[in-house]
Amino acid sequence: PSHASPPVARGKAMSRGRLSVIGVGPGDPELITLKGVRRIADADVVAYPTTAGGNAAARRIAAAHIVDQIELAFEVPMASDRAPATAAYDDASKRIAAALEAGRKVALLCEGDPFFYGSAMYVYARLAGRFATEVVPGVSSLTACAAAVGRPLAARDDVLKVLPATLPEEVLVRELADCRSAVIIKVGRHFAKVRRALEVSGHLDAATIVEAATRADERIARVADLDGDAQPYFSTILITPDLGSFGGGA
Repeated sequence: PSHASPPVARGKAMSRGRLSVIGVGPGDPELITLKGVRRIADADVVAYPTTAGGNAAARRIAAAHIVDQIELAFEVPMASDRAPATAAYDDASKRIAAALEAGRKVALLCEGDPFFYGSAMYVYARLAGRFATEVVPGVSSLTACAAAVGRPLAARDDVLKVLPATLPEEVLVRELADCRSAVIIKVGRHFAKVRRALEVSGHLDAATIVEAATRADERIARVADLDGDAQPYFSTILITPDLGSFGGGA
């Protein structure tokens, strides 16, 4: 069935519960917004995704604010086949809906920003038309990586491209060929393909990779200095103009 985004419930709640979809940022717990912290503290239930190995990154980021709330963890398979993830979001949405129907306030945690490649958007799409729902934006991986390397993403009339590394190599080459600023996300096992695309498009020397931005294990390197088939999943590649080109002002 289609899960196209329904309209957000506004005004009088359609049910007693309230769903807050909260972006908790890229990894540094201090980057959760004040509003996000308040919503977590006010929640009766805190929901979050986890992997098969039990890694719940969003919960780890927000751990200091989870005290005595009921915790609702749901496993999301990391696979190219979307069917298992679809089933997982269906099941998570049913469990969250039950809590909302019981009148509980639910905080759904999401790494980064919920509406920027965030997993929470799939639960939002299933529930927002039925319950009073809000989205609390979070610091995205893009802005976190830009801050880490000290390079603005864009200014004035610049066009910034965001490219998933999952795209075919020929598409990456084509998209990179005519851009000045770009960010490549979801690098992981696609690193070798992305590196070739950067070289063919003439961007290899200008590309910087950031792993685990804002976390204690953050690592920054030139893509040209790395080889191999893969990098960690939470790696992002930035192609940005030299800092001096931003000195002209508005």
